[in-house]
Amino acid sequence: MQDPHLRAETENMASSELSIGVIFLSLTMIGLLGNFLLLHHYLFVYLSRYRLKSTDWVLMHLIVASILTILCKGVPHTMAAFGLKDFLDDIGCKLFFSFHRLGRGLCIGCTSFLSVFQAIIISPRDSWYSELKIKTHKYSCYVLYMNWAIYFLISSMNLVHMRAIYGNESTANLKSFLYCYAVRHDQTSDIFYAALLTAPDILLLGLMLWASGYMVLTLYRHKQRMQHMPKNNFSSRSSPESKATKTILLLVSTFVSFYTISSLCQLFVTIIYNPSCSLVRVTAMASLFFPTVCPFVLMSRDSRVSSFFLCLKMSKHFHKECNQ
Repeated sequence: MQDPHLRAETENMASSELSIGVIFLSLTMIGLLGNFLLLHHYLFVYLSRYRLKSTDWVLMHLIVASILTILCKGVPHTMAAFGLKDFLDDIGCKLFFSFHRLGRGLCIGCTSFLSVFQAIIISPRDSWYSELKIKTHKYSCYVLYMNWAIYFLISSMNLVHMRAIYGNESTANLKSFLYCYAVRHDQTSDIFYAALLTAPDILLLGLMLWASGYMVLTLYRHKQRMQHMPKNNFSSRSSPESKATKTILLLVSTFVSFYTISSLCQLFVTIIYNPSCSLVRVTAMASLFFPTVCPFVLMSRDSRVSSFFLCLKMSKHFHKECNQ
């Protein structure tokens, strides 16, 4: 007969695993739904031969990066939480972790470039940055492709370190990530590896904060000038630019908050010799927060997206009534 305490502990563990699985599944499904809806909007605009703004072009890449991050982190952790362990082979482990690193890096780069391009767009006419306004769309393409190339090279490091485990193979020299394993090195090598991976992130984060500070200062100066002007002299063009800037500032602040949490968790996982399952799962959840929230922040602030889905809904309703 099974010990009641042991049975209760087993039931609690099963309940905990189920709860974690539901959380991962919810984050994954909500994030994919939001990102695919927003991607559908921008693809519709692009295929309708409307010229996309430089910021819209960056947003498309940000959405693709978010989808990549969710698929490569949310899906395998959901499967692992529901009891599927060691379901990936060596190639699967290498690809999943490499593409997750690629998606995470692209999120950082796209958010940084988004803030920089918007800072250029709202810069005063007499500033040096105003000369770049005309070329932002051209530069955005080059910068985004360079961002893909850089983080593709960085993510390829996971092709060397990640691997699967088979049968009763010993895990003494492997660091567990629940469904895949990393070849364990000494602590000095792990710290050096973490510093190498985060160097581009820190550079882009600094660029993002600088551009955000510049946008806040520009908006403040614009507001101060408007207060000393008659209301009938207000520029009607300032409102959409100001709203877009505030949306990007909200997106940047959301990103920095979640990125800080994710980076701290990732740092602990990297430097700790044998990280616990709880820490690995918390790190995975933290990496899913921004890709999941990002599309809903954009949809709530962009009236064009709301109008698009409203027109789409009305069009479907109209066709349904015509067919009846």
